[in-house]
Amino acid sequence: MIDVQRLRVLRSVAEHGSFNRAAAALHLTPSAVSQHIAALERSLGAPVVDRSTRGVTLTQAGRIMVGAAESVAAELAHAAREIDRLGTSRSRLTIATFTSGGQHLLPGALTRLTAAHPGTVLHVKEVEPEDSLPLLRQGAVDLVLAYHFDGPLPGLHGPGPDVEWIPLMEDPLHVVLPGTHPLAGRPTVSLAELADEPWVLGCLKTEAYLRRYAEHAGFSPDVRGSTTDYFFARSLVAAGVGLSLIPTVALTPALPGVRAVPLDAPTPARHIGAAVLRRPCRPEVSTLIEGLRQDAGVAAGPVRVTPAR
Repeated sequence: MIDVQRLRVLRSVAEHGSFNRAAAALHLTPSAVSQHIAALERSLGAPVVDRSTRGVTLTQAGRIMVGAAESVAAELAHAAREIDRLGTSRSRLTIATFTSGGQHLLPGALTRLTAAHPGTVLHVKEVEPEDSLPLLRQGAVDLVLAYHFDGPLPGLHGPGPDVEWIPLMEDPLHVVLPGTHPLAGRPTVSLAELADEPWVLGCLKTEAYLRRYAEHAGFSPDVRGSTTDYFFARSLVAAGVGLSLIPTVALTPALPGVRAVPLDAPTPARHIGAAVLRRPCRPEVSTLIEGLRQDAGVAAGPVRVTPAR
């Protein structure tokens, strides 16, 4: 029989890339970590890590077992929450969300949730998608509000519990210019018209996105500033540091001195949705998803989660 503690140790080794860092995270000695991994390999009859002077990497068997470890952790966390609910008659719901999407969609949805299920104990974590999907797979959160650009949602695929993705809304990016800019009064603007402008990043992940679209438009952007806050980025635009690409949901509250102008097609956009583990939805989760759909303008109806692609 496979020891659950050994799976936990393997998952930590996979996350941290070395026995020493995994040991520190687990409050164990590196020797104890090594012994757990060796015992797991003996029980499986196959190596789960390749050891080198640069650290450790998972073997194919190791990747399979990390997926199993994620599934076990998620099921144990789910069972613990269900038992806690039986003992207290109160349901706990933990949500992970990125900042701008949470500000736009969560308040109304949570208001509906607490009205329909007043005994629910809510916990909200501000987490970016690349970190929130692993938390969902581990059973640490019940629902993730996330986004992706043109590529796949980070952490959606791979070994571990199956994840369902519920599309909620498209979030087009606008170019934000100073109000005095010659193009600020235009109904739309093309990225190629902005080739000679300096740029400010409102989110570090938008840099690759900006550069890809700029390459199609025939230029390389001159990035003069970077932030992790869209309001700060708009403030820098107002101060004349550069222009910025800002998602629609992050354009409020209004900021004097700047103008947001839609981009000509093909318009870059974020794809916002909710993610849950593929299992029957608890009533609280179903209510929350419906609230998110209503605030996103998705047609009302029964909650249907679709397999991630």
